[in-house]
Amino acid sequence: MIAYWLYKIVYLLAIRLPLKIAYGVAIFLSIMKYYISPRDRKAVIGNLIRILPEPEHKKIHSYAKEVFVNFGKYMIEFFRVSYLKKEDLGHYFKIEGLKYVDEALKKGKGVIILSAHVGNWELGGIFMSLLGYPMFAVALPHRHPKVNELFNYQRERLGVVVVPSLGVALRRIYDALKKNHIVALVGDRDFANGGKKMSFFGEEKIIPKGPAVLAKRTGASIVPGFMIRQADDSHVLRFLPPLSTEGSEDRIMKEYVGIIESIIRQYPAQWLMFREFWKE
Repeated sequence: MIAYWLYKIVYLLAIRLPLKIAYGVAIFLSIMKYYISPRDRKAVIGNLIRILPEPEHKKIHSYAKEVFVNFGKYMIEFFRVSYLKKEDLGHYFKIEGLKYVDEALKKGKGVIILSAHVGNWELGGIFMSLLGYPMFAVALPHRHPKVNELFNYQRERLGVVVVPSLGVALRRIYDALKKNHIVALVGDRDFANGGKKMSFFGEEKIIPKGPAVLAKRTGASIVPGFMIRQADDSHVLRFLPPLSTEGSEDRIMKEYVGIIESIIRQYPAQWLMFREFWKE
């Protein structure tokens, strides 16, 4: 219950305070957490060591603090989704490559948006829903039911349909793709315990194979999409050209692993991973 009340406090701060002040509080609390949470700090630094080039290791603590700060901002934005309007497009949000999604939808077999825990991935799905796209998001249920309810309420209040996990709700995902809807999946962490070992930043890690399996079985297109934070805390929702779904599932997985690696290399402080990724 402690986790629930902590999130509830952040939620109240996010919706009651002006955005700049809410950001300020989030930054202060995030830096505090960096210093008082050795386990999370160790996990983030351990992950950054693997993804940053060696010359950047001397700034590892600066990068790690930035990860914590970005997570604090992510939470404020996520809890303020009720403030989002379609008119925010062009001010707080910009979209690049939306044509790739539209072209894929014309095929009539659904679209799999392949993302990762980078930037503010939650806002990407919410904003697409605001634009009128039918969005389904696969999300790992939180171990605390009340926290799970709070998060899903935020996701669903603007039209995103939450699917609890790939293993439990596979039929709902197939149905969504059959109806030419969009299903968003993160490809950097396996939640369904059905992934496969792949090379990820040069070390073996179990990677979810759901996007590759779904694409092969349904004919759906895989369009990579990432919501990237900008220096002024606006966001760019960037879609990349669809992946080729020819060949084996392994080939498709290698392609999307490479894309995720590239995005994380570009924005290492926006990879919000607070677990020792390669030791899970």
